[in-house]
Amino acid sequence: MDVEFRTPAFLLLLLLLPVIYMMAVATPSVLRFSSLRIPDQGAKSIRLWLSKLPGILLTIAFACFIVALSGPQTPNAESRVSREGIAIMMVVDRSGSMKARDLVEGDYSVDRLQVVKDVFRQFVLGDDDSGTDGRDDDAIGLVAFAGFADSLCPLTLDHGNLVSMVNDLQIAQTRREDGTAIGDALALAVERLRQSETKSKVAILLTDGSNNAGIIAPRQAADVAQASGVKVYCIGTGTRGRAPFPTIDPFTGRAVLTEIEVELDEDTLKMIADKTQGQYFRATDRDGLLAVYKEIDAMERTKVTEQRYLQYDQWYRVPLLVGLVLMAVSLVSKATVFRSLP
Repeated sequence: MDVEFRTPAFLLLLLLLPVIYMMAVATPSVLRFSSLRIPDQGAKSIRLWLSKLPGILLTIAFACFIVALSGPQTPNAESRVSREGIAIMMVVDRSGSMKARDLVEGDYSVDRLQVVKDVFRQFVLGDDDSGTDGRDDDAIGLVAFAGFADSLCPLTLDHGNLVSMVNDLQIAQTRREDGTAIGDALALAVERLRQSETKSKVAILLTDGSNNAGIIAPRQAADVAQASGVKVYCIGTGTRGRAPFPTIDPFTGRAVLTEIEVELDEDTLKMIADKTQGQYFRATDRDGLLAVYKEIDAMERTKVTEQRYLQYDQWYRVPLLVGLVLMAVSLVSKATVFRSLP
């Protein structure tokens, strides 16, 4: 065991132990005899042989006190990792255009929202197959929007509950709720982020359309995000040109896929990203969307700092306790078994 002393200078007091011993065994008084011949010829008892034991014990006790005073200790090296998480609001489009079946090549049974939800789960929880680590230390919330915006989940570290809410997310079903309120959704996400005390605040806005609903213009929402210190990453998803949408054949009543023109306002998304010092990405398929999230994941990582420090285990109590016991034994024995005449 590697023992160190907090104040080793006190160990110099050990040089005084001979003086302490001499004082402890010194005879306080004497008696006069005419001759010591007769006592010297007598057998010596055990008490006589051990008569100096109280002084020895008292000297050892003082040695223990000096060691305790010098502060014996053993080092215990440790390191502490401090993590500062990021506040992230995920802003997901659930408008009718997310029914398009163009993000998985060769599989027209999977709509855009299903792909987005799958990649969302990998981004938040991590996935070994896709090489994503997850965001364990980050508070993440969810805003979903179509014709209006909903804050479905506040910023939380309960990512399991967050993912459950994402799994329940559905595409707008009626014409009344359909639309693309990008400005409203971003403004709502920024308001949630403003309530967080985290230094780094990020919004990830994913849409496949252009703003055509809501009361807040995208530029106004971008101004609010800029003023609030919120960085916005914008993702435009979907193929370019035309995309297959499921429709009902009026003659047969069967679901068929119909090519419909895609309208994505990339200029607005680029404006939002530039104004907030974020970045705009375009994802035309599932692999591209996953690559976008992995790139954002790499850019916005949790700040990790390692503090190394040396902690000591203190051992002064051991010699102190031993010294007190030895002193008590010395004083008691000197006053009883080894008591001498005055």
